[in-house]
Amino acid sequence: MSEPPPFVRLASDPLRWRLLRELSHGDRRVRELVELVGQPQNLVSYHLRKLRAAELVRARRSSFDGRDTYYHLDLGRCADALAEAGSSLHPALVPNPADPTAGSRLKVLFVCTGNSGRSPMAEALLRHRAGSTVEVASAGSHPKPLHPDAVRAMAERGIALDHEPSHVDGLRNRRFHWVISLCDRVREVCPEFPGHPRVVHWSLPDPAREIDDAGETYPAFRRLAAELDRRIGFLTAQLKNLNDEVKWT
Repeated sequence: MSEPPPFVRLASDPLRWRLLRELSHGDRRVRELVELVGQPQNLVSYHLRKLRAAELVRARRSSFDGRDTYYHLDLGRCADALAEAGSSLHPALVPNPADPTAGSRLKVLFVCTGNSGRSPMAEALLRHRAGSTVEVASAGSHPKPLHPDAVRAMAERGIALDHEPSHVDGLRNRRFHWVISLCDRVREVCPEFPGHPRVVHWSLPDPAREIDDAGETYPAFRRLAAELDRRIGFLTAQLKNLNDEVKWT
């Protein structure tokens, strides 16, 4: 008799499943996960190591406090693992890709510190993927001019990035369905928005600070564009699937 697929064996543990579910809502620190699941830190850390070993969860040092580590769910790896598990049971159980063009218009705000790289790139990528189904904006806590490597990385993907940086305080009276913070620093200072939007944190390093041996930051911007594109691909599908839930009445 064949064993269940690795994803099924791993995720069938109740605590590991809860950790996966919590991380599906956004990046978290260990102490936040401990509070959310109500279990001792050593037990949570043990199961996080299991999930990291399976490459379902990844970890990254906080850019706000280097003693902290943010954990995030690798949705691409999870999708592959789920597809593998489904197809092992029946060939017809491979998930169908979501149609990002369906659904009504939603409002999404991306926030980072400078509004010069991460958030305008995310704004452009979501607009590129979802088109007219979303109204997307970006802002920063300390705006500064658009980084030329952000423009270059987007151009490589066929996206013309033309953006005027704006302060997040200028948008704090606007209503959004989703507010997504893209750096650890801005998460600490991001204001509250009216309408109880869904607030999500993605812990992403500042590519302008990741200078390689040749003194270049462009490789870091390319890596950021790839990671943002992966996350936004899943976000686009999630926006469509949750459209009725987040729609205002």
